[in-house]
Amino acid sequence: MSCNPSLGGVGKGQLVKEVDALDGLCGRAGDWAGIHFSILNRRKGPAVWGPRAQLDRQRYREFIQSELLSTPRLTVLEGSVEELFVSEPNPEEPGHHRVTGIRLANGSHPISASSVVLTTGTFLSGSLFMGQSKSPGGRIGDAPSSAGLSHTLRERLGLRTGRLRTGTPPRIVKDSVDLSLANVHPPDSHPTPFSFLNTHTHCKPEEQLPCYLTYTTPGVERVVRESLHLNCHIQEDAKGPRYTHTHTHIYCPSIESRVLRFPGRRHQVWLEPEGVTSDILYPQGLSMTMPPDVQLRLIREIPAMHRAEIHTPGYGVQYDFVCPTQLSPALQVKSTQGLFLAGQINGTTGYEEAAAQGLWAGVNAARCALSRPTVALSRTESYIGVLIDDLVSRGVTEPYRMFTSRAEFRTSLRPDNADLRLTLKGFEEVGCVSIVRYQEAVRVRDSLQDALATLQALALSTQNWRKKLPDMRMSEVKNSLLTGMDVLRYNDVSFEMLASAFPECLSHHMEFSQRLKIEAVYRPHCNLQKKEIERIQKEENMSLPQDINYLTLPVSLSHEVREILDRVRPTTLGAATRLQGMTPAAIIHLFNYVLNHQHLYIHVFPQDKKPSKLRKLPNS
Repeated sequence: MSCNPSLGGVGKGQLVKEVDALDGLCGRAGDWAGIHFSILNRRKGPAVWGPRAQLDRQRYREFIQSELLSTPRLTVLEGSVEELFVSEPNPEEPGHHRVTGIRLANGSHPISASSVVLTTGTFLSGSLFMGQSKSPGGRIGDAPSSAGLSHTLRERLGLRTGRLRTGTPPRIVKDSVDLSLANVHPPDSHPTPFSFLNTHTHCKPEEQLPCYLTYTTPGVERVVRESLHLNCHIQEDAKGPRYTHTHTHIYCPSIESRVLRFPGRRHQVWLEPEGVTSDILYPQGLSMTMPPDVQLRLIREIPAMHRAEIHTPGYGVQYDFVCPTQLSPALQVKSTQGLFLAGQINGTTGYEEAAAQGLWAGVNAARCALSRPTVALSRTESYIGVLIDDLVSRGVTEPYRMFTSRAEFRTSLRPDNADLRLTLKGFEEVGCVSIVRYQEAVRVRDSLQDALATLQALALSTQNWRKKLPDMRMSEVKNSLLTGMDVLRYNDVSFEMLASAFPECLSHHMEFSQRLKIEAVYRPHCNLQKKEIERIQKEENMSLPQDINYLTLPVSLSHEVREILDRVRPTTLGAATRLQGMTPAAIIHLFNYVLNHQHLYIHVFPQDKKPSKLRKLPNS
């Protein structure tokens, strides 16, 4: 773990659950190494809950290394990759080049390969910044990457690249911080595992560590402004209206950037443990690139850290990324057969986005090596699909971070059902899921279906429901037949209440009590969405008016989608669905608009499956 010692969060936690459902490692590693578990966003619906954990760096590293080094038929070689070997393409497949292997910088023999996945993180032509000093590298303490790799990507393969920047905060000596002056934030009393294979976490509930919240002060802002002339990283930032350089974009914004953008505002600083036995705190929210002595002055302006000592100073990183519109949905470089890219090289932030891409690029690289067709995930079935579709169809104008708001169908793409959405497909169609996980997913699916069928068959009048559940707030005026599924949708009704009222048919489903409650709440909405998608698939031939003004259309469409529609002007709904950058939600809104405004158009129904014609009627 190179920076923040945490995993998950809102949007990112959904990715971790999906990676786990496809048999990726990070969820199980998080359950083993976690020392502070919490579900973020609990005040909102379960669809946007964010599973998150603080991790013990040492435990995480030990778990991952153990899993990797004990994996059958996996050989691990440590070294710096100097260049890719590229040859003429296979004429039967698209592309201008074909990757055939790599060469290490230590002069060893070439390594032949039919597939190569590049996950370069922040190291590709990386530069480290601290104060006015600059040195090559992607992380303090590690050697820089070879310049030959960037040269191969740009010059030999002709890929468009850009520069991204990030930063990291100073690490603080824990014993030098007065934690009594910070707000204590305890973990959840019952930790929720990331992995669908785990029923509990390695860390016992009572052994979890708290996090602490504090805030910046006017003194912090004063130190930032007084030291701007000593900070080359921020001097570049200040050139643009958003404190970003013309050709470089920032994520994990530094405290300097935040102070300049939002003067006079208090900023949160989270003090997070780095491990059970670690003597270091990670001050999330204090990324900085000023000289080390100025960093010490700044952190001591925060009351809880008025006597703090710095273990390792913060610094900035600048590195190359490849514009991701040059990739296919399999994360393969379109122009180079067998070359796949994943992680920050594609313009994304964070570990969770990188893990999701790494898994999917690895899946397709393996299928490519086995001469099998590549596979893709739809944005209607997974956050991984949303992530990849956004990258390859829209590209990035700033570092891409996953949010739940990016997923149009987030009510069905929930953390709780990632196994049902992806594990079965991962085993039956993709080939990346173990038989043990597959059998568990089948058991869960069958048990949930049985429980849902039982709830649906449990039908009583409202009068009888009030007798069974006297504490339930149900209208006395209402007198109709309700199923167990209907009643479970009530806010004050839990599955446990139903199981105690009907123990003979429901008590043996208690294992899935929370999942059944969530499923009951969201099922009507998910079914409606599913019907909308199916209807659109049937109506692919429906014509779109050619004189429609997409830029002013009174429907919920993003500015980007409006521009795409206005530029291309698709003739049918099916043609619109296949446009790069179009989302399923945009198609649904467009479809409903045209359908509900047919009185404005002459509609000639199709004959012999020809597109129907829509022409706007005159105002008269």
